[in-house]
Amino acid sequence: MKLKVKKLFMDAGDLYVVVLNSKTLKKYALHPLDRIDIIKGKSRLTCIINVGDKIVKENEIGVYLEVYKKMKLRDGESVEIELQEQPKSLMYIREKIQGKTLDYKKIYEIVKDTVNRDLTESEISAFLTALEIHKITMEENEYLSRAMIETGNKINWGKKRIFDKHSLGGIPGKKESLLIVPIVAAAGLTIPKTSSRAVSSASGTADTMESIANVEFTLDEIKRIVKKHGGCIVWGGSVDLSPADDIFIQVEHPLEIDPMFLPSIMSKKKSVGSTDVVIDIPMGREAKVKTISSAHTLAREFIELGRRLSMRVRCAITYGEQPIGHAIGPALEAREALETLMGNGPNSLIQKAIGLSSIIFDMAGKKKPMKLAEYILKSGKAEKKFREIVGAQGGDPKLKPKDIHIGEKKFDVISKKSGTVFWIRNFQLTELARTLGAPKDKGAGIYLYKKKGYKVKKGEKLFTMFSESEAKLDNALEKLKKMEPVVVRERISQEIIMDVIKEVKR
Repeated sequence: MKLKVKKLFMDAGDLYVVVLNSKTLKKYALHPLDRIDIIKGKSRLTCIINVGDKIVKENEIGVYLEVYKKMKLRDGESVEIELQEQPKSLMYIREKIQGKTLDYKKIYEIVKDTVNRDLTESEISAFLTALEIHKITMEENEYLSRAMIETGNKINWGKKRIFDKHSLGGIPGKKESLLIVPIVAAAGLTIPKTSSRAVSSASGTADTMESIANVEFTLDEIKRIVKKHGGCIVWGGSVDLSPADDIFIQVEHPLEIDPMFLPSIMSKKKSVGSTDVVIDIPMGREAKVKTISSAHTLAREFIELGRRLSMRVRCAITYGEQPIGHAIGPALEAREALETLMGNGPNSLIQKAIGLSSIIFDMAGKKKPMKLAEYILKSGKAEKKFREIVGAQGGDPKLKPKDIHIGEKKFDVISKKSGTVFWIRNFQLTELARTLGAPKDKGAGIYLYKKKGYKVKKGEKLFTMFSESEAKLDNALEKLKKMEPVVVRERISQEIIMDVIKEVKR
């Protein structure tokens, strides 16, 4: 069967999708969501069929940009198509829907077909939903991790010890990796930090670093940076380390589920060659982990999965009741991190960076790890190493905090009463920052002046909102009318009753 290529000037969300006319479908006995191979010379690519009579004519095949680039097609040329059977992985997904435990072979098929774009988003959603409902055994966590590692790139550093750190996130202002990497690298250890971009937060570590330096590099470029400077802060998605994870995350996010929690993190760390990993588990009412018992259970699971993957893992349960530091949003966080490295940062950020760095030093066998981490930060050695890394990643090594661009549209939120800050609502601050444009608009975000326990006078600023767009600032102000991100109480006695829930009207 030969069809004429019509280039569609749009993406399909990293899926290999083609569009056929309903007459073409009927002519060749095809159906929407069937799989066909596009054949051009010796190249072959499996794609999923959509139907669109207004997009393509009979005997045309509309190809999205992913397929067009992958197959190196030309608009108007003819290609062969061939019907494909459904992948075996669909049968294994149905088994998980039925509550069965999957072995490595079945899990590998599902992960492989996910990476090869042979599964539709709805089929991946069905798999992830089944995992969420029926839960994942530790064996399945191990199999998923190994399959995700095997279907992507891997880095071999040729060294015995490679150190790394990962935070579970959920806390605004999470920029401590910009301090930890240079502290650890300045001590002579190797720490290739491959970070993620934000999915639901105001800024991922890669987003923050990207406001001052490049974060997208090839594997060879990352190796060169790390071998020369001891560390890097880059985006892991640009080098296909555990690529299935990025696909799973995009499906999980709108469903608000996260069954791949452990293999998602551990497959990335193993792929980058890490041997010793510190996992930061923020705990608090508005963190991902709510209780100390849940944090301990999760820590044991991380350590066990690490053992199965031949990785040494330590977990730190950290305070997650409010943002780290005062800045929320890529550029604001980068500015605060640089200020801290230069000796003028908030205590919460300093203590978290020193504390997590000291755990890495203890794993490495360094003497007096806490004092060593504190010395490297306060002596200026960490700042020097950070500037080396920024320069190696294409940024300005002489960068000053004021050089980091912040959104020019801003609004100060004023306290309507005197008292004490009783509660910080992390989720509301994150939602506001994203409405302002973060993380895509690097200059968007929030600077928080008053944190828990701070005294406040009526008329004082609680926080400032920054945006690069007047319209986005207006949207955030509209949302703010229904929010109270910073809760101020006039008297301590009012803290006994935190909130009143009224009867829901039916």
